[in-house]
Amino acid sequence: MFLFLGRTVSLSFVHRLTTCCPSTLSKPIVRSSVLIQLRGITSVSYSTVFGSASGQNTGTMPERRPFVRLPTDVYPVNYGLCLKPDLIDFTFEGKLEAIVEVTQATNQIVMNCADIDIITASFAPHGGDEINATGFNYQNEDEKVTLSFPSALQKGSGMLKIDFVGELNDKMKGFYRSKYTTPAGEVRYAAVTQFEATDARRAFPCWDEPAIKATFDITLIVPKDRIALSNMNVINRKPYPDDENLVEVQFATSPIMSTYLVAFVIGEYDHVESQSSDGVTVRVYTPVGKAEQGKFALEVATKTLPFYKDYFSVPYPLPKIDLIAIADFAAGAMENWGLVTYRETALLIDPKNSCSSSKQWVALVVGHELAHQWFGNLVTMEWWTHLWLNEGFASWIEYLCVDHCFPEYDIWTQFVSADYTRALDLDALDSSHPIEVNVGHPSEVDEIFDAISYSKGASVIRMLHNYIGDEDFRKGMNAYLVKFQHNNASTEDLWDCLEQASGKPIAAVMSSWTKQMGFPIIVVDQEQQGDDRILKISQKKFCASGPHNGENCPSWMVPVSVCTNKDPKCTKLKFLLDKPEDTITVSGVSPDQWVKINPGTVGFYRIQYSSSMLDSLLPGIRDLSLQPVDRLGLQNDLFSLSRAGMISTVEVLKLMEAFVNEPNYTVWSDLSCNLGVLSSLLSHTDFYEEIQEFIRDLFTPIGLKLGWDSKAGEGHLDALLRGLVLGKLGKAGHKPTLEEARRRFKEHVEGKQVLPADLRSPVYLTVLKHGDSATLDTMLKLHKQADMQEEKNRIERVLGAISAPELIQKVLNFALSEEVRPQDTVSVIGGVAGSSKQGRKAAWKFVKDNWEELYNRYQGGFLISRLIKLTVDGFAIDKMAAEVKSFFESHPAPAAERTVQQCCENILLNAAWLKRDADDIYQYFLHRKAPPV
Repeated sequence: MFLFLGRTVSLSFVHRLTTCCPSTLSKPIVRSSVLIQLRGITSVSYSTVFGSASGQNTGTMPERRPFVRLPTDVYPVNYGLCLKPDLIDFTFEGKLEAIVEVTQATNQIVMNCADIDIITASFAPHGGDEINATGFNYQNEDEKVTLSFPSALQKGSGMLKIDFVGELNDKMKGFYRSKYTTPAGEVRYAAVTQFEATDARRAFPCWDEPAIKATFDITLIVPKDRIALSNMNVINRKPYPDDENLVEVQFATSPIMSTYLVAFVIGEYDHVESQSSDGVTVRVYTPVGKAEQGKFALEVATKTLPFYKDYFSVPYPLPKIDLIAIADFAAGAMENWGLVTYRETALLIDPKNSCSSSKQWVALVVGHELAHQWFGNLVTMEWWTHLWLNEGFASWIEYLCVDHCFPEYDIWTQFVSADYTRALDLDALDSSHPIEVNVGHPSEVDEIFDAISYSKGASVIRMLHNYIGDEDFRKGMNAYLVKFQHNNASTEDLWDCLEQASGKPIAAVMSSWTKQMGFPIIVVDQEQQGDDRILKISQKKFCASGPHNGENCPSWMVPVSVCTNKDPKCTKLKFLLDKPEDTITVSGVSPDQWVKINPGTVGFYRIQYSSSMLDSLLPGIRDLSLQPVDRLGLQNDLFSLSRAGMISTVEVLKLMEAFVNEPNYTVWSDLSCNLGVLSSLLSHTDFYEEIQEFIRDLFTPIGLKLGWDSKAGEGHLDALLRGLVLGKLGKAGHKPTLEEARRRFKEHVEGKQVLPADLRSPVYLTVLKHGDSATLDTMLKLHKQADMQEEKNRIERVLGAISAPELIQKVLNFALSEEVRPQDTVSVIGGVAGSSKQGRKAAWKFVKDNWEELYNRYQGGFLISRLIKLTVDGFAIDKMAAEVKSFFESHPAPAAERTVQQCCENILLNAAWLKRDADDIYQYFLHRKAPPV
């Protein structure tokens, strides 16, 4: 599943939001928040708010009551499931006829069940008489039901029959209703599903654990003018005998699969269709009248299926795959086997009105979800503890796939900004957690759909792939998929297969990265001896508050690589740092050459160079002899060290000025992101305008070079860079940019000259930031008129830029109005919180005042975590950490406990950073402006 949102979303993406069109929720993820996490840094005691740091090396989940998995004395072999949804009354009737195996005699069957009323239940042993259940005992907290029988069910197979009813809820989980408007303007509802992690039990009683796999025969009874889809292809569609307005749609038997991957959709859709080169039927379902907008995703999907088939050497196992856009959808997308569901913004592309970053986002999300068809669906994690294996792997290989389909995107450099640095930031917190987390109760599962499972997972797999080499990696992947297909596996099973393929100590190396939280900072010094460069390298745990200096410092098995300026693209030396410190000789390096650790920024660690090494590397930024990804990595490491109080923030500001010749979009994107963090931090001071001036000075040369209009021969990355730079200049109050944005906006609104899609976000943001009530009214009118969800989202995310307090309140009220889809309310509120100090205060008050409605709307899912993070993460006053903690003690949000801890930790770190460096930063800005003596 793609949150972010999820990936719930990347730090660099976050700031890009205010420029080009942002992504959807996420990954986590947050790929749609406008607030960037401030990671501060200092010796501040985290325990001042929370007591001791939570699980320094174990990253334990907040304490919960005990949880017991389902008994194994009865398990399903096949679910025969018939559902009849009522799209008017929002209820459904269900009949389950499940072939089950009784492994030992018992007089009860325990299943998962939530928000369902069982009418009757019976069991008939194979060849025996039917036994009616005499009692249904619901354990609501554990989401279980116990069916009691008057006599023991004997060992052997039998048929379990259950008649039940349920509600088509409006919580975007389980079997739920999704509101849409027909081309004629009529409001209607579709019935759709979202079962991961533990919500199949809201659609039918089942054994809702990933390791309890079975086959499925699904039948849907639906209005005859609606489309009905499920995981498998339709094998029969016939009139329903009891009602001439209904039809009975029967689907082929599925392969053996987990309940969380089951899906069904009933609604009105158009589609486009193609076949992949390996003969799989691919369809993309769109809202009625928008089939054209499915063509880009169709092209990506038909290229992607054969790519994965070749990469894994395992064919796609189903006869068809459908990709469908759902109006109300909490995540970014969901990989249901054969029927992948998406937010509209993660699937639909309008050639005239979609911006470049939207196309890229769609390509990544399609690549991610289709990877799951093998990695997650064909082979499934044994329990949610191994969720990272699903999500980390898909979050890595989506980039491999997009790089194959669209090499012009330079997508691996973007990975470093979008996933790698974001994971490092989160994992430096005391309130982080290991990649592998022991999960028990269902309420704990949502908490680990975060940047650690997705982005750190993807980053360590990228490091592993680099360590093993592509050939052995693919060999090991194939062995894993073949050995465990239609079954379940754990992290260790994958390590075994990769170890056998590569002959390297994979399990030993990787367990240091998955079983303990955090990562090392690699400290490097050098000495010249003749033609040899002697490197002294040590590791210690890196913390957001500075290096770990306590007892029992954890260590990692770190794959380290080295390059020199003789060939910055080529690794000269590789070794495994498996102890606290080591000395390495790099031969054939003359005194005038520089040496760089971690070329390609592949290893998951921060680096602290000695001052002489750093001084020799810095010219490589100005003259571009360092690779773009390494220029980015060097700047990001130093920024992180400054937040951790290990170097002065002034040193980083000086370094940033060296990027004046920078041509690369992703490098600028990361710079922009970090300047956004600083800008947000300094909004708590009285010299906020000075950092705006710094931003204007840094971005003006590249802005002048790019101009407003695309030129012949420009490509995808030029479009992204133009949007980024103009948005940054406009927000910072660069007068020529503001004037031109206002001129173009006026022409756009009047219909004289429609803004190109790539310029809309920066122009909207700029005019709103420096606008009045008339500007806001015009923007809300554009929102109402927009036919495309991407355009509505683009406007929603920048509305918070408005400055006047009464207009900020108007935007917040708009967030909860019928005009905004439920899943998008979070990004409107986040946009307000991320745009100004006043906005942050107003958004936090609004969330507190409307907590009951917001919490009920999202029912403790990951959207509530995202809302909390976006709203409070930017505060930088100690007392705010205590206020946030106190509020959530009296308004518990179990699925967001860790998020609350992380936000409070960030607030304390921000406050300490400000206290430590504010004066020096102010003096630096003053000296920049002072005339030379």
